[in-house]
Amino acid sequence: MKVSEAMTRNVRTVSPDQSIREAAKIMAEIDAGVVPVGQDDRLVGMLTDRDLAIRAVAQGRDPDTQVREVMTPDIKYCFEDEDTDHVAHNMGDQQIRRIPVVNRDKRLVGILSLGDLAFKEGPEPAGEALQGVARPGGIHRQSGDAQA
Repeated sequence: MKVSEAMTRNVRTVSPDQSIREAAKIMAEIDAGVVPVGQDDRLVGMLTDRDLAIRAVAQGRDPDTQVREVMTPDIKYCFEDEDTDHVAHNMGDQQIRRIPVVNRDKRLVGILSLGDLAFKEGPEPAGEALQGVARPGGIHRQSGDAQA
């Protein structure tokens, strides 16, 4: 199955200039733990609930702090025409639960989650990815410096 058949479309984004308070409200509205960060029609980062907890709250940052200061700038993404088995394997290797989906012009067209994979593909690829995600250890880039 292709990613385009399993992904969630109509993804909300936030701007790097928005406050983390505004971004958190959007995350609450859409009931998601991640929101892509876009600028000038390009994906420039991802903001996760973990980013908010570790890089904002734990560091004592103000709710009016700009998203750019706490987002994850190095983006892992997949293409909409890739095979879901391949992407699920990569998600496990990279220990990520959700991945932005772009077209070949690198424009955001959706997001693929483990839940999307489980719903559309069944337990096999989602289970493989989850096994990798749940693996202990790995490099975590959640220091106070978002660029570290």
